[in-house]
Amino acid sequence: MTDKQYKRADWIAGTNIYEVNIRQYTPEGTFNAFANELQRLRDMGVETLWLMPVTPISQKKRKGTMGSPYACSDYTTVNPELGSLEDLVNLVSTAHQLGFKLIIDWVANHTGWDHKWTVSNPAYYRKDSATGDFKMASGMDDIIELDYTNPALRQAMIEAMSYWVRVCDIDGFRCDLAFWVELDFWKEARALVENEKQLFWLGEFDPLDNPEYYSVFDAAYTWTWMHRTAAFYKDKGPLEQLLPVLQQYNDCSTSVNYPVWFTSNHDENSWNGTEYEKYGEMALALSVFCFTWEGVPMIYSGQELPNLKRLEFFEKDAINWRDNLKLHKFYKTLAGLRKENPALQAGQLDNTIILPNPLANKNCFAYFRTTGYDKVLVLQNWTNERTAFCLSGTDHTGSYIEVFENETVLLEPDQVINMDPWSFIVFVNKKTTAA
Repeated sequence: MTDKQYKRADWIAGTNIYEVNIRQYTPEGTFNAFANELQRLRDMGVETLWLMPVTPISQKKRKGTMGSPYACSDYTTVNPELGSLEDLVNLVSTAHQLGFKLIIDWVANHTGWDHKWTVSNPAYYRKDSATGDFKMASGMDDIIELDYTNPALRQAMIEAMSYWVRVCDIDGFRCDLAFWVELDFWKEARALVENEKQLFWLGEFDPLDNPEYYSVFDAAYTWTWMHRTAAFYKDKGPLEQLLPVLQQYNDCSTSVNYPVWFTSNHDENSWNGTEYEKYGEMALALSVFCFTWEGVPMIYSGQELPNLKRLEFFEKDAINWRDNLKLHKFYKTLAGLRKENPALQAGQLDNTIILPNPLANKNCFAYFRTTGYDKVLVLQNWTNERTAFCLSGTDHTGSYIEVFENETVLLEPDQVINMDPWSFIVFVNKKTTAA
């Protein structure tokens, strides 16, 4: 499924992603203000920063006071509300010095109504046969669609993408609505843009719906899983309805194509609610899943608070940061464990073992991740009742550390482990414990 012409950056399998909503991150909403948070995020274990669009926002048909950052007016200019080009260059440089990778949002399918190309190159756009005007994107009247049958548009888009790699030294792109853009364009773009450097290509598509896009993109969204788990929590199971979905993701992924697991992002938070609105008491257990299942985990701005409000999309609505970030240590533990334990690296499709529960409660979800001598055992009670899990039939007994409590536990054959409602336990064998 993977095109051999693409070399994959070797750091992707061990990374995690932190989506940065620059506008809402601080009262200032600037690159420079966000730069003050880098040390904290590095301490939390963040590896890859994804910046939402850095380009200026169109004025024509703008929604709300500030408009959508996904309605671009110029692909090679920085949004002055966020800062200057020099500010962005400095942010990327500082991030690199601290050990981060940094990718930017790229919106290739559409622009705002007053993008400079609407005047200089109107042939770059699709036309509405009914009105003779530019074609509005489906369901979104503040954006218009580009025409990828035009070779000149393709060249201009690739040149614009290359600009950010060359000038800012970014490490990749999160490609908005990637499946709305012709696959052959992405193949052409990746081959040419990577003349600058090897990049991380994260596509907004679900491989269960558009598996062919994995031929270009390193990682992809798991929308189906997100919706199914929300329904699972609301309707109270059963677990059997989720396991086939996980198998489907496993079947369409490869050693270099990874599903990205998340409980929130900018769209979900603003339009469908916070992770606590969707998943309630199951939210943190699902975050544990995101960091310990096969693939790449992703966190959204403010989840470490935790953020309990929906952030406005078209207006200024800064995150209400507090001194006490209750989940900083939680995410730091998960990020540290994943970084240090080879069993949790992405691309190891055959190292996950789902354990059956012979006791009454079938919604206790348990799995081992193993590679060589390294083992991680994850137990999750996905019910609102106290339950128990039995290790019957497993040969992974021995001495483990529970990573959240940092306690040594001896797991024995047929051992029964009692679990509170919606609780989770993560055991790691003592050979590769997180700091």
